[in-house]
Amino acid sequence: MKTPQPLELRRKQAFGAVRILFGLIWLINTWLQLNPAYSAHFLSTFNADWVSGQPAWIASYGHWMAQLVQQLGAQHVAYATIALDAILAISLITGIGLPLLAVVGVIYNLWLWSTVGGFGGPYTQGATDPGTAIIYALCFLYVIWTRSWEGLSLSKVPHRPIYAPAMHTARVLFGILWAFDAFWKWQPYFLNHAVIYLQQALPGEPAWIAAYISFFITIITLVGPLVFGYFAAIIESVIAFYLIIGRGLRWVIPVGIAYSIGVWTTAEGWGAPFLPGATANKGDVLGTTNIYVIAFLFLGAWIYLTPASQRKSKG
Repeated sequence: MKTPQPLELRRKQAFGAVRILFGLIWLINTWLQLNPAYSAHFLSTFNADWVSGQPAWIASYGHWMAQLVQQLGAQHVAYATIALDAILAISLITGIGLPLLAVVGVIYNLWLWSTVGGFGGPYTQGATDPGTAIIYALCFLYVIWTRSWEGLSLSKVPHRPIYAPAMHTARVLFGILWAFDAFWKWQPYFLNHAVIYLQQALPGEPAWIAAYISFFITIITLVGPLVFGYFAAIIESVIAFYLIIGRGLRWVIPVGIAYSIGVWTTAEGWGAPFLPGATANKGDVLGTTNIYVIAFLFLGAWIYLTPASQRKSKG
């Protein structure tokens, strides 16, 4: 077996570190779901598919899926999701069971996205992004395509080269998510009411998070909500553009990370409030844009630690 070169070894370790961080977030998600309120309210979360504004076909799919879950036993299905989340968390942290369990993670998150996530909709006035579970699914693809179980892992597997076209596909898919986000940021409602999304994050937050968010609300109010709205729309459009074309990634990645952390700690309230059976996001998860950071870290390890000749793309 060929011994990895120092740069390649660093890249493997970097991918492994990001995988473990992703696993720790999954572990927190599992802990949040252990609250009895999660399983008690599990079936009711399927109404995301038939709330006002959802297309008829999504509503029909949601009702069908809810009936199926009810027949199986809603609490039993809820317990099964908790168990699966725990298995995925352990697999990500240890590297054992990958890539098979990562494939399961992709499918599972797409199912969550289509049910309790309502496909990210309804896409009516006030919509801002494609939902929570879709970015989790993409990060599981990154786990697979980076062969992240080769670094910092209990799994003993032979080294294999990373398939560059798969990494480019992951980058483009990530860019499309950002483009979708940006599209909604350019809508008049968001441009004129951007500060409302921060205000909506305040109820139920711990005092220190509320104070943190209030500080940014004050700054945005002084600068002007419309200016902030255009700032968000422009920066998301720029991030999407460069991710899709595969250029300027060395500076887009840190900008994207900083912006994503900014959104997570303000509009998403650090993933809180941590009330019984509920968080700031659908499905009892720690957050959405913090997972965008995970995707950026996977991409960053590829861009910064892979020679351009192997990437076949300028970064």
